[in-house]
Amino acid sequence: MNRMKNFKRRFSLSVPRTETIEESLTEFTEQYNHLNNRRNEGTAQGHLQLNHLGRGYGAEPGMLSLSQGGSPTAVHYRNNNRRRFSMEDLSKRLSLPMDIRLPQEFMQKLQMESPELPKPLSRMSRRASLSDIGFGKLETYIKLDKLGEGTYATVFKGRSKLTENLVALKEIRLEHEEGAPCTAIREVSLLKNLKHANIVTLHDIIHTERSLTLVFEYLDSDLKQYLDNCGNLMSIHNIKIFMFQLLRGLAYCHRRKILHRDLKPQNLLINENGELKLADFGLARAKSVPTKTYSNEVVTLWYRPPDVLLGSTEYSTQIDMWGVGCILYEMATGRPMFPGSTVKEELHFIFRLLGTPTEETWSGITANEEFRAYHFPQYRAQPLINHAPRLDTEGLDLLISLLLYEAKRRISAEVGLRHPYFKPLGERVYSLPDNASIFSLKEVQLQKDPGYRSSIFHHTARGKNRRQSIF
Repeated sequence: MNRMKNFKRRFSLSVPRTETIEESLTEFTEQYNHLNNRRNEGTAQGHLQLNHLGRGYGAEPGMLSLSQGGSPTAVHYRNNNRRRFSMEDLSKRLSLPMDIRLPQEFMQKLQMESPELPKPLSRMSRRASLSDIGFGKLETYIKLDKLGEGTYATVFKGRSKLTENLVALKEIRLEHEEGAPCTAIREVSLLKNLKHANIVTLHDIIHTERSLTLVFEYLDSDLKQYLDNCGNLMSIHNIKIFMFQLLRGLAYCHRRKILHRDLKPQNLLINENGELKLADFGLARAKSVPTKTYSNEVVTLWYRPPDVLLGSTEYSTQIDMWGVGCILYEMATGRPMFPGSTVKEELHFIFRLLGTPTEETWSGITANEEFRAYHFPQYRAQPLINHAPRLDTEGLDLLISLLLYEAKRRISAEVGLRHPYFKPLGERVYSLPDNASIFSLKEVQLQKDPGYRSSIFHHTARGKNRRQSIF
């Protein structure tokens, strides 16, 4: 019982509250009256009419009256510039996406006059308002197709009744004794605060007794499917664009001390415009203290760095950069870089290509007990150009800087964005706001891939700026 109470508190944003819109507006009125009195002290000017919700436009201009019950929300002020409370005002008030279609009955409740709105509603008032609109309710979304199923969750393609847009519904089963998986708790707590064009948007959370449903924006494909669609032969120009988007989203996470810890092509979603977004933050962690240790059972084996493979639990944002290098190689060659089936085989693949590490290439490695126990042969590093001949000099330099054995020497996502490899994209990509797609720039366009086999991606489509989700 205590576990369920704790769980409900942690997901309080999704639980409908007893506070009504009327009570929320009462609070709003008190805030405004206080502000108005301070501004116009000593004058008889008033510029707000707030009717009690459901009563419509009751007073004539120039009247000042008080309802019989003395409700503060029924005070009417003279208003010389009358205008209705618009949909745009309400969207800004509640931080709603621009494509939300509010229920008609909800809009009727909010027919009132207003000048510029004062400070935002409190968190509790806003939550009650969102619940009245339809957020946090299963009936707001229609399930269409089943997209996949895992140990803890099933993912459905769905449609929002509020926007008519497609959404992805990640339905997580809640066990009676165990509650929600820790991966779901991590994913929600992190994604609620990540607002970026290259990170998947969490739109809504629906909590019932049996399940927790996360409502995400819907994207058509992932990088693995994209590679399959183009016969594992991507345009070099497109590799550059996808790589830049990956680093851009990752740099945003790392600036906030968040480690993804599970980068792989399947977790990089791509929409029809070619916008790439980081997804599946179930293994992600917020890193607070530099010396804090973490689990080494993270990152899919093929994309796991050698220091973690050898048991290291003290790592930082560099854990993600090794995986970025593996993904760059996979886009350039059409095949995984280190497809090992066990930890030992994975290390063997790495050392055979990059050379068995020594004290010169990896300080302190000879003292690592796990490394010594494997007794690896002394492989010599092979030139990467022989394995990724389609990458130019700058591309190979970036790849090498991502695949360094010592984690602290690997290039960061922030520095990687400024690498000469991305110079053809122009300077304007660096001045975009976080929520703007790089495809909002005319000079950034995808090209047709040499092995292109599908019409799912429209390479000339223009990206659009997205409003943040309701969170």
